[in-house]
Amino acid sequence: MSHPEPEVSVVVVTWNGCHLLKLSLPAILDQTNVHHEVILVDNGSIDDTVAWTRSTHPSVRVLELDRNEGFAAGNNHGFSIARAPLIATINNDAVPDKAWLAHLVDAARTHEESGMFASRMVYAHGPPVINSAGISIDPLGIAWDRMSGEPDESGGDCEVFGASAGAALYRKELIDETGGFDERFFAYLEDADLAWRARWLGWKAQYISAARVRHLHSSTWHEDSPMKTFHLGRNKVWLIAKNYPRAALLAILPLLVGYDIASLPVTVCRQHKLTAVWGRLVGIMGIPMLRSDANSTLGHSHASRNTCRTANWSDIRAAMEPIASPIRILRRHRRLRRTLEAHGPSSSPPP
Repeated sequence: MSHPEPEVSVVVVTWNGCHLLKLSLPAILDQTNVHHEVILVDNGSIDDTVAWTRSTHPSVRVLELDRNEGFAAGNNHGFSIARAPLIATINNDAVPDKAWLAHLVDAARTHEESGMFASRMVYAHGPPVINSAGISIDPLGIAWDRMSGEPDESGGDCEVFGASAGAALYRKELIDETGGFDERFFAYLEDADLAWRARWLGWKAQYISAARVRHLHSSTWHEDSPMKTFHLGRNKVWLIAKNYPRAALLAILPLLVGYDIASLPVTVCRQHKLTAVWGRLVGIMGIPMLRSDANSTLGHSHASRNTCRTANWSDIRAAMEPIASPIRILRRHRRLRRTLEAHGPSSSPPP
């Protein structure tokens, strides 16, 4: 008996996260009013992830990798075997509501011009507040989780710059055109980079407030861990170097450098390590590679296969948030600090 093709392929990347999957995977499988397949990409785990999944959830398509290739490459592997025209990504520490996927699919049917759909991600512990409502980016190229720290009921559907891959829906057409995530990022800000490249190709993004998931937040690499600090510092540099037009980049460079120098001591003191500095230095050293190797293929493609930009800089600029004043930035960090402290000792604002 043949089975109908799925409407959505849900890709879950995991690394030694069997304890997390026992919470998230049943909820991902138990989505209502949408026919979907679930693809679990295991990044070389040494726990019982593969054996447990195959024995308890045989409908899940398990893709075993020999080593930890990172969140970006892991998702790209899942994208390569996805059968549906829509592809959802969700963290292994995110537990969706029953109608999460159906709300995203309905939005994809309504907003044909959009290729990215962001979920309402809320912290799983503590007060009911938002973790992410899509990705915001300002003209300095600084990316952050939109509405982080605001009450769970805040805000309605709207256009956003991009979707957090912790719980997102993408059109497969967009994934094919962009080549998916840039695997050189390994983890963190790969979704912001994908949003940039999709925007250059003319795609838009929508935030869908009813598509709700509960997120445990940084369950694989804890906040302020050396690995996360390094990758955020490096990828922040790469995000801007890859996606900004040369003229616009030169125009904002003095302000960007000044902002980063001013914020770096706070980051280093808070984290008690120099990995934030090292990450930025590695990022700067890698800029020539990014500029000259835009269409290289390390593993899966990391750049747009269609290099023709259909959007103007003015289109991209219009989707950005205004540059925040120093006082507003300080208030945002203080609000994030209070929010994250309420959700456990492992959480803290990004550098």
